[in-house]
Amino acid sequence: MVRFNMILLLIAVVCALGVVTSQHRARKLFQDLESEQERARQLDVEYGQLQLELSTWATHPRVEQIARSRLHMVLPDAAGRVVAPLPKGAR
Repeated sequence: MVRFNMILLLIAVVCALGVVTSQHRARKLFQDLESEQERARQLDVEYGQLQLELSTWATHPRVEQIARSRLHMVLPDAAGRVVAPLPKGAR
């Protein structure tokens, strides 16, 4: 009977250690999940800021101003424009 009790005690200790180990691992994984969710929120905020910045940089007046100042581009006068007629079957 003593031998049977010792085996049951050993099984109980092993089960208790398994529970403690699994709880510790679950807490560690939950902390990792929380940190990754926080990182995802930060990346979402940064993405929104970058989209706003992109829309600011790509506005028509800004592009036109850069084209005029840096690239020295100008609109052609009416004499320099050529309009190609549409083919008869395109209408």
